[in-house]
Amino acid sequence: MSSQATSTTPAPTGPKGLEGVVAGNSSLSKVYGEEGRLEYCGFAIEDLAEHATFEECIFLLWNQRLPTAAELSTIKSELAANAALPAGLWDVLRPLAAGQTLMDLLRTGVSALSAWDDDVAATREVMDPVERGRIEITISTRLMARISTLVAGCYRLKTGEQPIDARSDLSYASNFLYMVRGSEPTEGEERIFDAALTLHADHGFNASTFSARVTAGTESDIYAAITSAIGTLTGRLHGGANMRVMRMLEQIGDVDKVEAFVTGLLNDPKGRVMGFGHRVYKVEDPRATVLRRMAQDLTSATGNSKWFDMSLKIEEVVKATKPIFPNVDFYSASVYGSLNLDPELFTPIFAVSRASGWLAHVMEQHADNRLIRPRANYLGEKGRAFTPLADR
Repeated sequence: MSSQATSTTPAPTGPKGLEGVVAGNSSLSKVYGEEGRLEYCGFAIEDLAEHATFEECIFLLWNQRLPTAAELSTIKSELAANAALPAGLWDVLRPLAAGQTLMDLLRTGVSALSAWDDDVAATREVMDPVERGRIEITISTRLMARISTLVAGCYRLKTGEQPIDARSDLSYASNFLYMVRGSEPTEGEERIFDAALTLHADHGFNASTFSARVTAGTESDIYAAITSAIGTLTGRLHGGANMRVMRMLEQIGDVDKVEAFVTGLLNDPKGRVMGFGHRVYKVEDPRATVLRRMAQDLTSATGNSKWFDMSLKIEEVVKATKPIFPNVDFYSASVYGSLNLDPELFTPIFAVSRASGWLAHVMEQHADNRLIRPRANYLGEKGRAFTPLADR
């Protein structure tokens, strides 16, 4: 048996979760965490949410500029023309609906959609970058149109109803609400939901976006990359926070019970008030600021202010005790609740919106690709002597 000594020299440790590490270049969004600002391609998120539509946001992320009126009309028409799902996809998903979550069905559905897309095979070959970019825009438009229909239809299957076809005369935001609820939303409902989609569209190298880029970096196809992103978003540390905020609101039940409930959480060493704090922002999440204002307008117009009033009270109690701020998930929960959307839809809605950013990042990665292969700090033992099986 060898008598070689085991090395005990401590290895340097790296940042957990790659915190603070610059992992690549991007021209899509910039998060100013210390200042509480977010920009898409240089445009302030407040301006986009209040003055642009989600379709304009999609075009911006995919082209790094705002569309002309003609270009906006074109992308709207293309999204509407591609919204219908292949009939065979429902044959795949219908038997799974009862036993799977919406995110499970979404992941399976997006992966399966590649079987009905004849352009995917071409992108797996080495080809001219300009031609590849053209084909990837076509695929991205097709997938962006269908992911909304997919989420809405899977939700209806899970609730014992049949999917509703998209309408060509409705906006992207309005169509989603129509396909889920079976009735056309009001102008105010459409406007705030459109803004919510814009506010969630991109956010730097967040976990799901980074996983999409890692997959794309292997020269995999768009459907594989978006499936990776959806799988990442499913994790409870990433995409499900707004649903947990809504469950907290439902558990509290009434604005008069907020203070006692929240104070109890704050005094519990293991307690956590959902929807507060952010990995990047050191001040208030700018998306929360926009949603708070829009939610107030919506609930004033509809009279359905219960969830918003409770949210305001929770924020008041938390801020009186701790210097932490609400994030986008906090007020998106009360917005979606005021729209009478099932909390089980909240994370899939996040995916519908963020797909626009995921697709932009995949195309950006492919346009100047290098395999993403970081190194790890090895913390295990070194130089260990091998013991033959008979001597162990």
